[in-house]
Amino acid sequence: MPLEIERRFLVTGSGWRVHAGEPQHLRQGYLASSEQGFTVRVRLRADGKAWLTLKTPAEGIARHEFEYELPSDESETLWSLVPHRLIKTRYALSFPGGDWVVDCFEADNAPLVLAEVELGNAEDPFERPEWCGLEVTGDGQLSNAALAHQPVSSWTRAMRLRHGLEQA
Repeated sequence: MPLEIERRFLVTGSGWRVHAGEPQHLRQGYLASSEQGFTVRVRLRADGKAWLTLKTPAEGIARHEFEYELPSDESETLWSLVPHRLIKTRYALSFPGGDWVVDCFEADNAPLVLAEVELGNAEDPFERPEWCGLEVTGDGQLSNAALAHQPVSSWTRAMRLRHGLEQA
């Protein structure tokens, strides 16, 4: 079974940009999601590629992930049906110690910027860059599914402060 093992961090500063590849503009919509962490997602990339992804609840920093490529016409139909959406620009990073990406959220989730490192094993060591702030692995409010349901713009000031998205 495919296993996703990742750690997530709030991004502070722009030091990551020197490691960034080409931007990928993504639309994500959630057909289903549960408080326990089960999700069914459609992801569309600006170049017409699209995927249907099913994720199971996390066990520590790992969760099962099943991903299937979709024909573009079907993905647009699914997109029109999703009740909860988000838009972000993703940058793959050339950085050691795992597969790093930075997601810059747009619209109702701006100015949120998150970094993720995907690891081969939960115990794999990795270098934590200086631009990685607070670790938010397992923070349910910052999962993509939760952000699609309750975007940052709908958060209270206290919630934005707690996550470093607003100055005191």
